[in-house]
Amino acid sequence: MSLLKLVGVLLDYPQDALWQHGDELLAAAEDSGLPTARRAQLVDFVRQLLATDALDAQERWLLLFDRGRAMSLLLFEHIHGESRDRGQAMVDLIEAYRKNGFELSAKELPDYLPLLLEYLSHRPQAEARDWLHHVSHIIGLLAARAGERQSPYALLLELLVEYAEGKLDLGSLRQRASDEPRDDTPEMMDKLWEEEAVRFGAEAPGEDCNPPTRHAARAATPAARQVQP
Repeated sequence: MSLLKLVGVLLDYPQDALWQHGDELLAAAEDSGLPTARRAQLVDFVRQLLATDALDAQERWLLLFDRGRAMSLLLFEHIHGESRDRGQAMVDLIEAYRKNGFELSAKELPDYLPLLLEYLSHRPQAEARDWLHHVSHIIGLLAARAGERQSPYALLLELLVEYAEGKLDLGSLRQRASDEPRDDTPEMMDKLWEEEAVRFGAEAPGEDCNPPTRHAARAATPAARQVQP
């Protein structure tokens, strides 16, 4: 299992199959090709995840990635928000997948980071690095926000930036993250739902009434789909 495949699996919503493939995940972490210190951190992450009850792990994932927008794993959420450009970007990304024989189910969102990593794990390394380099500023900020929230998932996001050979200034990014208002508090979530209630159509009103985050497709699992020939 490649490093990108492994990180994609670990970043995804922790389904029950994760624990069924625990030995495979540990072996992949130990054979990840990372520097010694990073490899040890990754192995420790996998061991701690596998030692966690599935329901607890799922709740932890939802609290981090599925409340508010700041930690969304939908990349276009951070680039386009709810603008019309996001729809065209989705179409373009789906076409890029299909061009290389990678088909999505109807429920999968193409900009979901674990799904992108699954796709890139089948592409040449130079191409995969280039893709990740273009979104490393987003992934780096996600890493900083996860670190600010003392989440172990920060490690996985840091590894992606390093894989893309990006410069990760965690100090300044975490300072920025610490200065941001949290959007995952009960008060903020209530406010977002109130704003959603007054929307009368997909195009109305303006950007100040964005709907709350949506559940992302659960794409990559240890027994994930293969690229079709």
